[in-house]
Amino acid sequence: MANPLSTLGIIHTAISLAPVIAGLYGFARYGAIDPATRSGKIYLATLVLAVLTTAGLSSTGGFNAGHALGIVTLLVIAGSLAAARVDFFGRLKPYLTTIGLSFTYFLLIVPAVAETLKRLPASQPLASGPESPIVQTTLLVWLLIFLSGISVQAYLIHKRAAVTSRASLSR
Repeated sequence: MANPLSTLGIIHTAISLAPVIAGLYGFARYGAIDPATRSGKIYLATLVLAVLTTAGLSSTGGFNAGHALGIVTLLVIAGSLAAARVDFFGRLKPYLTTIGLSFTYFLLIVPAVAETLKRLPASQPLASGPESPIVQTTLLVWLLIFLSGISVQAYLIHKRAAVTSRASLSR
C-alpha cells in the first residue's frame, strides 16, 4: 500500500512527535510543562514548528479545522507565557501558565488521535474520520484525562503556595 502522507505530512508528523515526548517528560519530571526547563523549551519550539508545518497541509485544499486549532494553540502559548510575566494576574499567574501550557498539550493530541485512528492499521484503519465513534470516544477519554490532570496541577500549585505562605509567616 502506498504511503498516504505527503513529504510535508511526513515531516510534520516527525516534528510533531518531539513535543509529545518533551511534554510527557515535563509532566513526569516536573508535573507540568515548564518553559524554564530544557524539556519545556524543546516542547514549545517543536510545538510551534509542528503548528507552522500544518500551514501547508490540507485535505480540503484550503483553511480547515486543523489550521484553526493551530492558531488557537499559538494564541494559548502566547497567552500562557505572557501571563507568567504580567503582575496584574497576581496569584493566578502559576495557574494560568501551567493550565494554559497543559491545554496546548491537549490540543496537540486531539488531531493526533483523529489522524492516527484514521490511518492505522494501514490495511484497515479503525476510523473513517473525526466523526467516527472510536475517535469521539477516544477524545472524550482524552478530555477526562486532561481535566483530571489540570485538577491535580491546580491542587499542587495551591498546596505549594500554602506551604510558601506558611513558611513566610513563621519567619
